[in-house]
Amino acid sequence: MVNEFQDSLRTALLVRQSFLDLRDNFRRVVDPPMWSSNGKGVKVRKQVVLDGPVSCGKSIALAMLVQWAREEGWLVLYVPKGKDWTHGGFFYKHPQTGLWDTPVQAEDVLKDFLKYNESYLKEMPCQIFDPILLGEGAGVGWLKDVDSLAIPEGTNLYELVKTGIEQTHAAIGVVVRLRKELSLVKDRPVLIAVDQYNNWFTFSEYEEPVTIRSCRPIHARELAMVKAFRSMVHDDMMVGAFSHSTAVGKLRKDLPDVPVDARVMFPRYSLDEAETVCHYYLRQRLIRREAFSEENWKKIYFLSNGNGTEIRGLVPFMR
Repeated sequence: MVNEFQDSLRTALLVRQSFLDLRDNFRRVVDPPMWSSNGKGVKVRKQVVLDGPVSCGKSIALAMLVQWAREEGWLVLYVPKGKDWTHGGFFYKHPQTGLWDTPVQAEDVLKDFLKYNESYLKEMPCQIFDPILLGEGAGVGWLKDVDSLAIPEGTNLYELVKTGIEQTHAAIGVVVRLRKELSLVKDRPVLIAVDQYNNWFTFSEYEEPVTIRSCRPIHARELAMVKAFRSMVHDDMMVGAFSHSTAVGKLRKDLPDVPVDARVMFPRYSLDEAETVCHYYLRQRLIRREAFSEENWKKIYFLSNGNGTEIRGLVPFMR
């Protein structure tokens, strides 16, 4: 998306029918009566996995959905880079849960969530008051003689998230608790949006020493944060997008903890969309006006097979 903005010198995106279908799906979930007259036979999905060929617009559609939902006043937890949850930072095995904690990523997730939802979180009281399990802090080890953090009654979600940001030992526990709290929010719609979702079904970059000379790769499902958020077998609105740029192999069709009918195939540009995009690039002066013709833009469309990134890269060479 950033590359698109830089190349076209304008922060604008094409609103595609495939995005409108995705948006309308979640709009129907939240407000069914509005669509009751003309929405017969339309299957509404609370959980969606966006799949499709390379550079067909999955990530941009997901970002547009997040922006739309935020403007509608929804509470949105957006993970733009799911791969970051399984790569980099510190990782420690928690002796009580048996899962691996990644406190650096947990703090980043909480900061990002707070940045866009602060005013909403201050109005929302916590529903769960069980103590939060403390783990090993990022580079600072364990706290002495303390293994849990009490959550006093009357605490709101803003204070809970702030606690996770300020206390590195509580970061993972707060992220896991936040997932449970989001399921209990009734005041406003909640959407969980995850890009690079396929990285949560493969191995992380972390390894556990087994013997002096060998290590065992740690699967993403063994990470506490991924385990808390990966499943789509629930009643909450959740959308995940596959990323081919970060893929490490082809995933099987039936993924664990994902409903069979959740996968939606996202198309590349149609001929009409390609025409609109090429005329837009002409207005933005990516294409020389004297070189622009219907024959030339169609050549580029068929040469790129509707790949938006390739079309953007090829139009300046139109002669």
